[in-house]
Amino acid sequence: MGKYIAKRLAIGVATLFALATITFFLMHVIPGSPFAGETSKLPAAVKEKLIEKYGLDKPLGAQFAAYLKNAVTGDFGTSLNRKGKAVVDIIKAGLPATASLGMVAFVIAITVGVTLGTVAAFSKQRWVSGLVAFIATIGVSVPSFLLALLMMLLFGVVLHWLPIVGLGSWQHYIMPGIALALAPIAMISRLVRTNLMEVMRQDYMVLARSKGTSELMVILRHALKNAMVPVITYAGPLIATLLTGSFVIETLFSVPGIGAEFVNSVSNRDYTLIMALTIFYGAFIIVANIVTDLITAAMDPRIRLK
Repeated sequence: MGKYIAKRLAIGVATLFALATITFFLMHVIPGSPFAGETSKLPAAVKEKLIEKYGLDKPLGAQFAAYLKNAVTGDFGTSLNRKGKAVVDIIKAGLPATASLGMVAFVIAITVGVTLGTVAAFSKQRWVSGLVAFIATIGVSVPSFLLALLMMLLFGVVLHWLPIVGLGSWQHYIMPGIALALAPIAMISRLVRTNLMEVMRQDYMVLARSKGTSELMVILRHALKNAMVPVITYAGPLIATLLTGSFVIETLFSVPGIGAEFVNSVSNRDYTLIMALTIFYGAFIIVANIVTDLITAAMDPRIRLK
């Protein structure tokens, strides 16, 4: 197990390095400057001073080496658009809002998805399976931003039931949380339904029933445990994605999170903030995948980590 974790961490570090390298050079290859809007009205000498101050006049290789040297020590520099504002402080300020919204969306997705999938698998009513299939189809086909806009118009503008800006109270989490959770609900419900129907036909399920175990306990102890393994595999990258923010949803609902910061950093060509957020996202997803593998191995002894 220790060797497996060390190997995965080594692969994760290599992946982060490749991600940082590609992102760094792509940012500088694209025409433009982070000071284009700000320096357009300034004298040429002042523009040169700004470029020299942030080291943008050096060769790309030297800039990248200097960035990596500082990043290893936890120094991701200051924002190019917010003078004197450290990138780490910007991420710390936006992370709580993003993480809280992502956790709400994750809980909604897991709870509703598992419930719908279980009901569809065991219900003998055809309309129940049809309803779950309809919800799954809607979740896959309808973009989250479109659902968010429809909910904002209906519940926020027309009915005035829910607030549509910020995260001031628990009501603020409802619409963005549902918008983020719809697609995962569709996937999770389909995974649970398909795997439950397959698990219930296995020999060990027949053996469990033959021992006199009640149907409910058979489902809880054996069926759901085995059917949830693919769900957990899917849930690892999902929670990483949700907890690190949805750029579009946060922008629509004016959530002061790091998702909106990423959008603004790309628009403003804020190199240091783009790099820091990219590395943060990559690291979070890598760790989530490792934790997911460990959990699935603990739940299903047939899975061996090599």
